[in-house]
Amino acid sequence: MLKIGDPVPDIKLSNQDEEIVSLRAFTGHKAMVIYFYPKNNTPGCTIEACSFRDSYEEFLEFGAEVIGISGDSTSSHKQVAEKRRLPFTLLSDNNRTAEKAFGVKRNILGLLPGRVTFIIDKNGFVLNVFSSATQPAKHVSTALEILKASAR
Repeated sequence: MLKIGDPVPDIKLSNQDEEIVSLRAFTGHKAMVIYFYPKNNTPGCTIEACSFRDSYEEFLEFGAEVIGISGDSTSSHKQVAEKRRLPFTLLSDNNRTAEKAFGVKRNILGLLPGRVTFIIDKNGFVLNVFSSATQPAKHVSTALEILKASAR
């Protein structure tokens, strides 16, 4: 798994609008909060996505873009983004390219992707990594704490 100080991998994935998004394109411009989650429309993932949505303006104030990544299809991402009014990007990692590049471990006998959040500074380096399958909302509060601390 990526560690503090590691550079963000040069990954390109499709978003909910079927546009290609390069993670490195943010480097030098914006910090990123990249959260990996198991599956759209499940209870924990819905809590996490809605928590990021509800705090999205705070992330923007700290110059950070929120990006969710799962193995779900772009059409599934579009449906959940519209249904939950998510203002941020969801990326489809159906080949597990990003999951492998970031070193996200799988849970439950290797069947489900892990729930891990990476806070990346505007220069493209990992500031912090938070992993918890059972505390989806804590990913948001932890990311905000790290961004606030790094802004001082």
